[in-house]
Amino acid sequence: MGARIARIWHGRVPAEKAAEYRRFLVERAIPDYQGVEGCLGVQILERTEGGVAHFLVVSYWEDMEAVKRFAGPQPEKAKYYEEDKDYLLEFEPHVRHYVIAADTYRPG
Repeated sequence: MGARIARIWHGRVPAEKAAEYRRFLVERAIPDYQGVEGCLGVQILERTEGGVAHFLVVSYWEDMEAVKRFAGPQPEKAKYYEEDKDYLLEFEPHVRHYVIAADTYRPG
């Protein structure tokens, strides 16, 4: 088994669409991530600045092979859903991957 990986995607939506986009992510995107073997979990981080809501989707994976099962053969390319066109201000072409070097987060 390889190193555990955090995959981080950033998107921006108009602030007035933030609640609707958050709901889309929870109802549509998270189940898609979690349906892939090797997905360890997903977090959605949100921050509003001016009239723009920034979303970071941080997904956790067993290894890069698991990421490829989700994202395809070019895992550094962002994966988008058809519905994203209704919300996003732009389509950033890439995501970032990090090896999880340490982890002390314990929810609850």
